[in-house]
Amino acid sequence: MPTTITSRRTEILAGVSTFLATMYIIVVNPAILSQAGLPFSGVLTATVLLSFFCSLMMGLYARNPIVVAPGMGMNAFFTFTAVKGMGIRPEIALGAVFWAGVLFLLLSVFNVRSAIVRAIPQPLRYAVSAGIGLFITLIGFENAKFIVANPATLVSIANFNDPIVLTFVFGLLLMSVLVVRDVPGGIIIGIILTTLAAWPIGRYWGDASAINFGQKTLVNFQGVLAVPDFSLLGKLDLMGSLSWSLWPVIFAFAFTDLFDSLSTFVGVAEAGGLQDDDGQPRNLNRSLMTDAVATTLAGVFGTSPGTAYIESAVGIAQGGRTGLTAIVAGCCFLPFLFLSPLLSIIPAIATAPALVLVGAFMMKPITRIEWGQLDDALPAFLALVLIPFSYSITQGLIWGFLSWTVIKVAVGKSREVSLGLWIVDVFCVLALASGH
Repeated sequence: MPTTITSRRTEILAGVSTFLATMYIIVVNPAILSQAGLPFSGVLTATVLLSFFCSLMMGLYARNPIVVAPGMGMNAFFTFTAVKGMGIRPEIALGAVFWAGVLFLLLSVFNVRSAIVRAIPQPLRYAVSAGIGLFITLIGFENAKFIVANPATLVSIANFNDPIVLTFVFGLLLMSVLVVRDVPGGIIIGIILTTLAAWPIGRYWGDASAINFGQKTLVNFQGVLAVPDFSLLGKLDLMGSLSWSLWPVIFAFAFTDLFDSLSTFVGVAEAGGLQDDDGQPRNLNRSLMTDAVATTLAGVFGTSPGTAYIESAVGIAQGGRTGLTAIVAGCCFLPFLFLSPLLSIIPAIATAPALVLVGAFMMKPITRIEWGQLDDALPAFLALVLIPFSYSITQGLIWGFLSWTVIKVAVGKSREVSLGLWIVDVFCVLALASGH
């Protein structure tokens, strides 16, 4: 990713690019949380409000080009583990989200979280950046149905007779050329042209029913206006969620969000050159405070925990370097309180090429790992591969930390394990013990 001085026009284009890569959460998050008994329209409103306010906070307060929105994975834990699995009422689960946010705020106020970031060894930082890049690439390929499940080999390449796959390949090659030729707004142009190329699917060739919720066409116009639903605002049960039996849920939210946000800040900073003079992620304390506020507000608004989004790397790849990128992206969310039906126009295969390219941009730090130094390289390798293979940034980070500690101690280099990293290891063990 380039690290040149940016311009206002570049920042605006980067903000729009980031929004286009993250806007899926406006519909996907309600689709998941509605299965927990929360109203779809209410969660959609909560998702938009959280993404708007906290992305603005990230831009204005932390001055980083990173979007904040309800985290994928944590919405699934909210629905399928907390509510459906444990039988917790949705209002109580929202209260648990709030208290997890309060815990984050305390950790951030006392700089515990920033101390954890500073304890991450440099080779693991490089590996996390590259691992997140591979993860984003996998998400892009999966969204485009270019990589599909296979009972014999786990995954495989899709059928190239499929118009959806061919359209994605067209978009990927087109966007690659635009980016390589350094065309201003190349990612946005690629998304728009890929959307236009997808419009005939289901109308003149192919059928998208299997991947588009039974709709034959891939690009659909479903109206313009929808009335916002504020029914979930303040509906959390604060006292009920403080039951001793719910503390494991609060800690599970806390640990998962902790590692997801830390790895996002570290990985994006390494890939985009967003570090301070000490080599730490830029404005780290304020960024972590913003992330903590996002989780706290999530419970108040009526959604699962908010966190920094790895898709922010799309805007950084477009040249975003300042908080203006996050401000623009956050402002793009707000109109969809009323315009949510318009989200159906841009299909996943139009934004998928951008995710794949961002994965390539984020691989650069991998060249700075000393692969001949095995006590550094092996933990870095585990972090690198487990992020995409386990489909979890948290798992990659946890096993990178633990393997670094065990190997360094075993070979007589325990002095390379800082006190901060020992503390991180305790969090890692607790996270594994909680099953998340």
